[in-house]
Amino acid sequence: MQLRDELVSDHEAVHELHRSAFGDHGEVVTALVRALRADDPEAVSLVAEEDDEINGHVLFTRSLLDAPRRLVAVQVLSPLAVRPDRQRRGVGAALVRHGLRLLDARGVPAVFLEGDPGYYARLGFAAAGDLGFRRPSLRIPAPAFQVATLSGYEPWMTGTFVYSATFWEQDCVGLREDASG
Repeated sequence: MQLRDELVSDHEAVHELHRSAFGDHGEVVTALVRALRADDPEAVSLVAEEDDEINGHVLFTRSLLDAPRRLVAVQVLSPLAVRPDRQRRGVGAALVRHGLRLLDARGVPAVFLEGDPGYYARLGFAAAGDLGFRRPSLRIPAPAFQVATLSGYEPWMTGTFVYSATFWEQDCVGLREDASG
């Protein structure tokens, strides 16, 4: 398996991957990926490729931490997808670990996400609330709000995590109530 930067020529395969991995939610995720690419030209967008086929994708984009001293540039991991027939083989973990190493080398102090604590704890993420960070929305379940602090992190860097406007515009922050009930 090769981990590499996503190329423009990979876009459609990445979109199809998200549709496949996220099922009914796939179009929402694909729209988010398109919007984040347009919003953040410095995004870290990685793919896992094997036998000329893209099996995984992860995207890290800019966000902010509203710390008491000043705003701090941080990153958000969203989304992460692996082809359903390639899941549980370490593809997602390899993408995340590779991305975290790249961001650490760039001096990024922290990476935030919303996700399964059981999965992401194995990759160095912890409950962000336990480390002094506040969620940007009460619609994010507290256990799902997670952070990985990197070598550029300093103890004064606490406060409220702030998603880029793109996440809000795409309505991709937290969970919405089920309108069918």
